[in-house]
Amino acid sequence: KTAQIGELGVSVVQLKEDLSDTQAALLEDQKYLEELETSCSTKTAEWEERQKTRQLEMEAVSQALAVLSGDDAHDLFTRTFNPSFLQRSSSSSSSSDRRSAASALLARVAERLHSPRLATLAYNLKLDAFTRVKKAIDDMVTQLLKEQEDEVKHKDFCTGEFNTNQLQTEKKERTKEDLLASIEDLEMTIDELAKAIDELNAEIAEMQVQLKRAGEDREKENAEFQTTVADQRETQKLLKTALQVLGDFYNKKTASLLQRQEPAGPPPPAGFETYKNNAGSGGVIQLIQQIISDAKAMEAEAIRSEEDAQKAYEDFVKETNASIEAKSKDIVEKSEVKARAEGDLVETKEAKEAVILELEQLSNYNAQLHQSCDFVLKNFELRQTARDEEVEALRQAKAILSGAKFEEFLQKV
Repeated sequence: KTAQIGELGVSVVQLKEDLSDTQAALLEDQKYLEELETSCSTKTAEWEERQKTRQLEMEAVSQALAVLSGDDAHDLFTRTFNPSFLQRSSSSSSSSDRRSAASALLARVAERLHSPRLATLAYNLKLDAFTRVKKAIDDMVTQLLKEQEDEVKHKDFCTGEFNTNQLQTEKKERTKEDLLASIEDLEMTIDELAKAIDELNAEIAEMQVQLKRAGEDREKENAEFQTTVADQRETQKLLKTALQVLGDFYNKKTASLLQRQEPAGPPPPAGFETYKNNAGSGGVIQLIQQIISDAKAMEAEAIRSEEDAQKAYEDFVKETNASIEAKSKDIVEKSEVKARAEGDLVETKEAKEAVILELEQLSNYNAQLHQSCDFVLKNFELRQTARDEEVEALRQAKAILSGAKFEEFLQKV
C-alpha cells in the first residue's frame, strides 16, 4: 500500500504539471485565437464588401451597357461627340480601323469571359479618344493586377488559416483526450483510495471489537484464577488444621504409653490389653499431606497460567494498538492523497471544459473560413486564368491602338 501511495503521488504530481502546461498553452492559444478571429472577421467583412460592390458594379455596368448599346444612343453619340467623322482624311480612317479592331477584340473576350468591364471598354473605344482609351486600359490592367494580387493574398490567407485551424483543432483534440484520460485515472484513484480507507476503518473497528472482547475474556479468566487460588489455599488451610489435630492426638498418646512402667511384685490381675493407635491412622495423615501437596501444585499451576495469560493479553493489546495506529496513519495519508486527487480532478475537469469551449470556437471559426474562402479556393484557378486573359486582351487592344496588326491576335483570341 505504501508503494501504491507513492506511485499515486508521483502520478498526481505529473498530472498537475501536465495540467499547468495545458492551461498555459490554452491561455496562449485563446489569445492567438481572439486575435485571429478579429483579423479574419475584418478581412471577411472587407472581402464580402468588395464582392458585394463588385456585383453591384457589374449589374450597373451591364444595365448601362444595354442602354448605351442601342441604335438611337449610337447615332446620338455620333452626332454629339463626332460631328466631323464623315469629313476625316484617310489617316483618320486608319485610326478608325484600329479602334474597331481593338473594340472587336475586347468584345470577343468580354463575351467569352462574361466581363462587363471589357464590354464597356470595347464600347467606349468607338467613342473616346485614343489617349483616354489607352489610359482607361492601363487603369483597368492595374486594377485587374491589383485584384489578382489581393485574391492571391486572400487565397494564401485562407490556406494558412485552414491549416492553422486544423493543427490547433488536432492539438486541442489530443489535449482533450489526455485530459479525459487524466480524469479517468483520477476518478479511479479516488475510488480506490475511498475503498482502501473504508477497508482500513473496518479493520480498525474489528480490532477495537477484538480488544474489547479480549479484555472481557481476560477479566473472566482472572476472576476464575482468583477463585481457584482462593479455593486451593482454603483447602490447604483446612487440611493443615485437620493434620495438626490428628498429629497432636497421636503424638500425645504415644508419649503417655512410653512413660507407663510395670509395678514391682507379683503381676496384677489381667485387665484391658494395651491401647494401640489405629492401624490406618498413618495412611490418613499421608493422604491429607498428599492432598495438601496437590493443592499447592494446583495453586502454582494456576499462578503460572495466569501470568502467561496476562502476558499474552498485554502482547495482544500492544500489537493491536500498534496496528490500529499504523492503519490510522495510513488513513490520514490516503485521505490527503485523495483530497489532492479530488482537487486535481476539479481542475482537470475545468481544463477539459475550457478545451471543449476552445474546440467549439475553432469549429465556429472554421465555419467562418468556409463561408469566406470556399468560393475563392474552389474558383481560384478559373478566376486567375480569366483575369489573365482579361489583362492580355487589354494589352493586345492597347497594342492594336498603338499600331499593331489585328491579324496577329486573331489566333490568340
